[in-house]
Amino acid sequence: MSDSLPPDSVGIVSPQTYHFDIPLNLACGQTLESYDLVVETYGELNANASNAVLVCHALSGNHHAAGYHAPDDRKPGWWDSCIGPGKPIDTNRFFVVSLNNLGGCHGSTGPNSIDPDTNKPFGPDFPVITVSDWVQSQARLADRLGIECWSAVVGGSLGGMQAFQWSLDFPERVRHAVVIASTPRLSAQNIAFNEVARQAITSDQEFYKGRYYDFNTVPHRGLMLARMVGHITYLSDASMGEKFGRELRDQAYKFGYDVEFQVESYLRYQGERFSESFDANTYLLMTRALDYFDPAYNFGDDLAKALAPAKCEFLVISFSTDWRFTPARSEEMVKAMVAARKKVSYAEIDAPWGHDAFLIPTPRYIDIFTAYMDRAAREVGV
Repeated sequence: MSDSLPPDSVGIVSPQTYHFDIPLNLACGQTLESYDLVVETYGELNANASNAVLVCHALSGNHHAAGYHAPDDRKPGWWDSCIGPGKPIDTNRFFVVSLNNLGGCHGSTGPNSIDPDTNKPFGPDFPVITVSDWVQSQARLADRLGIECWSAVVGGSLGGMQAFQWSLDFPERVRHAVVIASTPRLSAQNIAFNEVARQAITSDQEFYKGRYYDFNTVPHRGLMLARMVGHITYLSDASMGEKFGRELRDQAYKFGYDVEFQVESYLRYQGERFSESFDANTYLLMTRALDYFDPAYNFGDDLAKALAPAKCEFLVISFSTDWRFTPARSEEMVKAMVAARKKVSYAEIDAPWGHDAFLIPTPRYIDIFTAYMDRAAREVGV
């Protein structure tokens, strides 16, 4: 590890690619004959492989959850505040696995990968993926790594949905499910936000019905607008007000429609940066996976019945100003878990940062998360 890196960092990390030749049957009825998953791991797997933790990412996340890819990297992985020596997911005790999900655009097989049948990118022909599909692929990854049972499966937002789904699809293979800033299903309002984002992308004249790769272009404007819409929903009114208020870039109104307020400049910057690093077809796919997630769907909308197979313990955490996935949605999960007689711990954290609060190391959040993971570590003797 470079001397310039923080002492609680996992240090310099290198992604690995795992190839799978066994066909994966998907919920949509299609099959992926083969696929790759890009993975990072942190810490050491113990002798009986009991100390493994799976970290599941949110919509725009990827495998790079902690550490640095090079000594001169300006920013660490997206959840570096929670993964590393002495942090809630303590890499002195746990072996941590973080992957880029199927359909992603950071190395795992997705729309921008080459379709072996056409020798061109899959594009819009890549099948729609569900949370259950991701869990199936993650279980195969666990097999490859020699992990029979996860000490914990952990995730925030869409990652929390995956942790929840693990408890249902592979109840014997997870001891703890940590579900943070998540929901048992999207509200109509959330589906509406996702649809606005998708329409921004598909209406871009450079989208070409998802075949923009063939034209050597990218629907930058559509992706930028989609990210701007999403970013607004991830922040609270209070946090945006505190950060930007109504501050003007200059000292006087210009009476035009160019950027005048600081918040406009910020959103455009975030949107433009995102459009340069994320694939549009992947964004469509990920938002649809969010829409489809609904474990109670096949159980008459009875979430307690859906939870019947689960054997793990749960930690559910929500944030007071998260209006995208409100505390009420976490409480809905907790009530169903209690009704299904599952062991569950719940905390609502008072934090001003909206949905993004799960990425920010608020002291009470970190204390609760750490205490729970400490118990999970002691259970497996690490």
